[in-house]
Amino acid sequence: MKYVVTIERESIEVEVDGDRVTIGGQSYHASLQQVPGSRVRHFLLDNRPTTLELERLSSGRWALTVAGERTEVEVLDERTRQIRTLTGTRQARHSTEVLKAPMPGMVVRVQARVGESVAAGAGLVVLEAMKMENELKAAADGKVKMVRVSPGEAVEKGQVLIEFENDGGR
Repeated sequence: MKYVVTIERESIEVEVDGDRVTIGGQSYHASLQQVPGSRVRHFLLDNRPTTLELERLSSGRWALTVAGERTEVEVLDERTRQIRTLTGTRQARHSTEVLKAPMPGMVVRVQARVGESVAAGAGLVVLEAMKMENELKAAADGKVKMVRVSPGEAVEKGQVLIEFENDGGR
């Protein structure tokens, strides 16, 4: 089956045939295994392992978290993409309205300020977990509405750290 995967405004063609995956014309051996009872997946691409967290946001939209970095992606199969092309419709761009802690930890630094406009990929919060500092970045362009944490504060996984203004498609 063929898919178009869009990551940060860049579209990549991906074809999946059993355990063979072709990405941009390059073929790989791949497997994806779920850790039971969680959103964690073990991904193996040509014997290179990666652990990631996969969260479904809406139909065709996913949030991938790898090494503490969260990225939103859209995955469309050939048929859905063709229908959208023919009808001239597109799914509205969904933006993240909040930044949540991907793991429990301690807030080291808050780099965002209320009212500040941030670009996708901008560092927002540095979170220490298991003696490692993880910089959490903006998934999309936006404006900071509220900062809910401060340095030295302990946070739980899934806790909202920053809220963004909802401007209808940041």
